[in-house]
Amino acid sequence: MPLDPQAQAVLDNFASLNLPPLWTLPPEQVRQITAAMRPPIEGEAVARIDDRTVPGPGGEIPIRVYTPEGARPLPGLVYFHGGGWVIGSIEGHDITCRALTNASGCVVVSVEYRLAPEHPFPASVEDAYAATRWVSEHAAELGIDPTRLAVGGDSAGGNLAAVVAQLAREAGGPPLAFQLLVYPVTGNSFDTASYRDNADGYFLTRDWMRWFWQYYLPDESARADPRAAPLMAEDLSGLPPALVITAEFDPLRDEGEAYARALREAGVDVTVTRYDGMIHGFFTMSTALTRGREALEQAGTALRRQLAAQPVG
Repeated sequence: MPLDPQAQAVLDNFASLNLPPLWTLPPEQVRQITAAMRPPIEGEAVARIDDRTVPGPGGEIPIRVYTPEGARPLPGLVYFHGGGWVIGSIEGHDITCRALTNASGCVVVSVEYRLAPEHPFPASVEDAYAATRWVSEHAAELGIDPTRLAVGGDSAGGNLAAVVAQLAREAGGPPLAFQLLVYPVTGNSFDTASYRDNADGYFLTRDWMRWFWQYYLPDESARADPRAAPLMAEDLSGLPPALVITAEFDPLRDEGEAYARALREAGVDVTVTRYDGMIHGFFTMSTALTRGREALEQAGTALRRQLAAQPVG
């Protein structure tokens, strides 16, 4: 179907800024530009928000804990922001995490993992797993039921959520009940049909993805590591149920859907939804895109349903 008119308006507004191609700029400048693009609005009110740090392999990891109304213990979601492992932040995903908290009824723990190129692969993976373990081990302190804990994220954050689920399975914990994967990065071949069809013109480009990978994992020979490309894992059995959300006009569409198929073939309960007419990033644009809000509500409903079911562990 054609590009959604609201998505086209977002692209037109971005084009009107007359920015140079972001993948031609150094990371710090791109961080400044994208941070300045955040909408100047407040997110939804939630019952409580706490900023704190937790121990990690490279030092303290900042987290932001969003607690909704409801009798404790509540289900929990450890959330990893997008940004190609190079940009993005807790603050940049505040609006999304507030809305997701209310839609899901989960205590949402947003993780400020280390970014490349200052901290290349596998630093973000190590932080993501360490934070998830900490949340599980301190669930009572956070008002979370540790048997109803999920991981989730968008784009590079979806990559980290998928990888953490694999690492938790291999390590025998923490027990995870669900994974929310929003247009996740699962490979790095750059030659899928969605990469060819959506290489330019839809915000995220093939050149920008190459830029992200260059800074995150410059050694191309190491990019087959499943901790970087979860689609490369030999065995996906025994992983928690998943919701995979993709966008029609997104270079990452095909690899996200390929991961969903691989999970299903391994016996994992998977729901995959492609949002036609949408572009990469639409999930975090719910204040501007009606379909972004629909996807967020779908994620919230899936989390409520799955985490109200028979707990794991």
